[in-house]
Amino acid sequence: MTYQFTVSPDFSPAHIAGWHIFNTWLQKQLSEAIHFEMYDSFDAQRQAINEGKVDLIYANPYDAAMLVRDKGFTALAKPIDKPDEAMVVVNSDSKITTIEELQAGINVAYTDDPDVQMMGMIMLEPADLNTSNITMTPCDSYILVAKQLLQGTCDVGFFLEESFHDLSKMVKQQLRSLVTSQIYIIQHSLLLGPAFAERQDEISQILLSMTNDEKGKGVLESMGIKAWEHLEQEDVEFMIDLMSTLVE
Repeated sequence: MTYQFTVSPDFSPAHIAGWHIFNTWLQKQLSEAIHFEMYDSFDAQRQAINEGKVDLIYANPYDAAMLVRDKGFTALAKPIDKPDEAMVVVNSDSKITTIEELQAGINVAYTDDPDVQMMGMIMLEPADLNTSNITMTPCDSYILVAKQLLQGTCDVGFFLEESFHDLSKMVKQQLRSLVTSQIYIIQHSLLLGPAFAERQDEISQILLSMTNDEKGKGVLESMGIKAWEHLEQEDVEFMIDLMSTLVE
């Protein structure tokens, strides 16, 4: 049997090769065939999940509820010191310096990254802004969100903090953050599907010991991860409940 592994479409393009290396490394550790499949959108990935084509996933926190509560996925591990935080960003030439100065009618550039959308909209609330009084411009990537701001076609952009810092120095110098979320406990995590569940303890131990050898450290570095830490099912459930509360 060949297991199927995928990662959330919002991962940094700079780490594509790292995830391929990780998949190859994990196959050798488990002596199992694991196919690594990338999807170019959250909708395409969710369709694959619904069709039973995903057994291991580095999941966006927003999709955790569906994976855990509807599809029977279980918690495996999370990157240490790597919470998901969102940023509300403007062009550096913008006269806007605070969220409260933003007004109805602004144009907001965003990707289909669901947790960043959620946090971004929450951070606009002090200006009494919501989807009914602003224009939302969808973009395929954070690079294109930045392009909208640089060209002046959008007033504000939502970024995953990590993705913003992955932009080139030249681009970042032309942008300015108005606010960054500070939620801390919302983050991506590795979740294991039912078909792979019998190997959970073994996979967990393999992941947690990656920093004990040079090859494992090199794989982690290529992924932009310091180390994995154990993730309890209760922690995932708490994160799901918190995000539900934030949405309400």
